Amino acid sequence: MRIIINNGNGAKQYAGKWGFLARIIVMTLAVMLVDWLLPGVTVTNVWTAIITAVVIALLNNFIRPVLVVLTLPFTLVSMGLFLFVVNAIIIALASSLVPGFSVQGFGNALLFSLLLTAMNYVLELPNKLLAKQEYENRPPSSAPDLSTDDEGFSEYEEVD
Repeated sequence: MRIIINNGNGAKQYAGKWGFLARIIVMTLAVMLVDWLLPGVTVTNVWTAIITAVVIALLNNFIRPVLVVLTLPFTLVSMGLFLFVVNAIIIALASSLVPGFSVQGFGNALLFSLLLTAMNYVLELPNKLLAKQEYENRPPSSAPDLSTDDEGFSEYEEVD
């Protein structure tokens, strides 16, 4: 079940507990794929992958914004590349919190975060394509009518 909401500017996002569950499922699949691809990462079983996905999601929601603000000067100087280091810190922190999930070294945490981002993008691609089709197939009458002016001025009148 795909539950999405419109956030007002045309972009859609997951909503409520079902949206969180959908994100966790996608991230669990990504964690298991990255575990299979990267030899420096160990996930003991599926339940560990699920717990890892939940912990990473929670850390991304609560700790990552604080880290981004604290490291803003480094991020600006590096033109955004320092955000990869922030992501690796989140992965290393999750590795220390979840038993059965381990990442050997900071380099593996950095690779894990890059691969996790790529896997999440690939696994979310069908939803993005569906949202794009919904946007393109919407009726033109739903667009706001910009030809009328609330104050009654025509477009050629000068206002002092």
